Amino acid sequence: MTDLNHMLYNQEPDYDRSLFEIPSDAREQMFNRLRFLYGEGEAKTTMPELERLLKVHYAHKTPEMIEAEKKFDPEERFTEKDLILITYGDVLHGGEESPLATLHKIANTYARGSVNTLHILPFFPYSSDRGFSIKDFSSVDPKLGTWEDIRSISSQYQLMFDGVLNHASAESKMFKEFLNGHQFYKDFFISYNSPDDLTPDQRSKIFRPRTSDILTEFRTINGPRYVWTTFSADQIDLNFRNPAVLMRVIEGLLFYVRQGANMLRLDAVTFIWAEPGTECVHLPQTHEVVKLLRDVMNTVAPGVALITETNVPHEDNISYFGNGHDEAHMVYNFALPPMVLHTFYREDTTAITKWAGTLKNPSNTATFFNMLDTHDGVGLMGVKGILPQEDIDFIVQNAKERGGLISYKMTANHTEEPYEINSTWWNAINGDDGEEDLTFQVKRYSASRSIPLVIQGVPAAYIHGLLGTLNDHTLAKKTGVNRDVNRGAVHIENLVKALNDPQSKSALLRKFNTGIRSIHVRQRAFHPQGDQRVLMISPAVFTVFRTSPEGDQHILAMTNVANNTCSIEIPLSELTVEETRWFDLVNKKEWNAENKKLSITFKPYDVVWLKPVSELKEGERG
Repeated sequence: MTDLNHMLYNQEPDYDRSLFEIPSDAREQMFNRLRFLYGEGEAKTTMPELERLLKVHYAHKTPEMIEAEKKFDPEERFTEKDLILITYGDVLHGGEESPLATLHKIANTYARGSVNTLHILPFFPYSSDRGFSIKDFSSVDPKLGTWEDIRSISSQYQLMFDGVLNHASAESKMFKEFLNGHQFYKDFFISYNSPDDLTPDQRSKIFRPRTSDILTEFRTINGPRYVWTTFSADQIDLNFRNPAVLMRVIEGLLFYVRQGANMLRLDAVTFIWAEPGTECVHLPQTHEVVKLLRDVMNTVAPGVALITETNVPHEDNISYFGNGHDEAHMVYNFALPPMVLHTFYREDTTAITKWAGTLKNPSNTATFFNMLDTHDGVGLMGVKGILPQEDIDFIVQNAKERGGLISYKMTANHTEEPYEINSTWWNAINGDDGEEDLTFQVKRYSASRSIPLVIQGVPAAYIHGLLGTLNDHTLAKKTGVNRDVNRGAVHIENLVKALNDPQSKSALLRKFNTGIRSIHVRQRAFHPQGDQRVLMISPAVFTVFRTSPEGDQHILAMTNVANNTCSIEIPLSELTVEETRWFDLVNKKEWNAENKKLSITFKPYDVVWLKPVSELKEGERG
């Protein structure tokens, strides 16, 4: 982490100094992207507005920030010290201050040192979908706090903001102006005079993450209009075929950067360009928009990372890396959560070992966003094409038996198929019957959550996953929204009480999380750009051999995914280090190789991180 991550912009632009001069090569590249999207004429009309936005943004920078950007190393944007906590701004209830201030205080009290980045899910005024149907993109929901609260958090933590690009609330000002016939907003949304204007053939080709109709009828000053709504009748898709929409989106994202965003999560970005007659996902225009956003950040906010959120099959998902330098800095590793569930349900690492062995950073500045759970639950699209359908069905059935709910999508054949598992990670791994010993459940749970820490990428944890929360079926039944089973409130008084009880689930999980994270942040071998070799040593033990970017540090990370004791032998020839003495950083135990083989005995769900004794640093023995 560099000081650049915590520098605050001036809230007013400084026009007394020279205006920012856009480098000619950057300008040409951005112009070419506009020309690809809109044609020569529109590109010439739009480019001056884009330049204006960049100059305005740059004028908000302090001299210290400008100097820090000159020293910024993009290969160190993400490091082994990164752990991202995903949370709603108001998930913690009962604080005396604003919810955002309360979140800041609790993070400092219980997560400081373990977590260095907060992804605060949409904290803007909204009408539905727990924040993702935004009424006002430029304001903080007064129920949560203020921009001052956000900037205060950014002085200590890196922040990820949601760029909800695809849609706006039906209650947003711009959609109301569309209904009122305001000329500027006439083409801000995709609308038709009749639902028949979108033909059955066109409809059948559209990739749908929901089972609702793609068009929703609204009454306007000019009569009924049928408006494109990918996700719900309250989430009106923006029309990116109108360059004015793209300019307003860029203006909004740069505003977020000035309020403290170090990372921008491009929500549902794959759906932003609608082209009837196609699937309306992963279109060349969609990728070109992401590339233009990358150009913008490279030019005036080089320390800011773009993260694409695309719950789609793995090969489509990683296409948003582009060539590794021109699109996302990180992509959500959506295949990882169902792969881990499959591994722990089967108690077999064969499938995950084969898949993880194919993972490779696309460049020295891009990597994976490794999470197990999100506010939505566990997406299933990421493993299509990786696991056979019977294995996906097996995951769904096991999750349902543990109290999970299932959300569906519409297929091209107009049938429904499982799209995501709505469940907390605790329920997905352990269920909630309470018959097993709590310490044993915590051990299995912690073993599953160690996987994102050891594979290439940046680990992230949803707050309910970090706390081991149970499914909130009461809330889901009350709202009728399956996803709400994983979005319940956490009452601070109960949380603090549990954390102060050393035998509670919360305290046991915190002890594991704090301990293993304190190890992780000190090991360059876990740097996102460190080398990774996934080894098939035993079907019961997931094994990854990590090497630091400099090649001078090595860790053999192993996780027993089975409910039984097992012993394995690792030929030293499988490793690149001729070392006979290895120290387990997690359990503080030394293992010695004999006859050029390292023999390890695992108890159920043991997590073992071995480091050559010759590479140990002071204090690492405990």
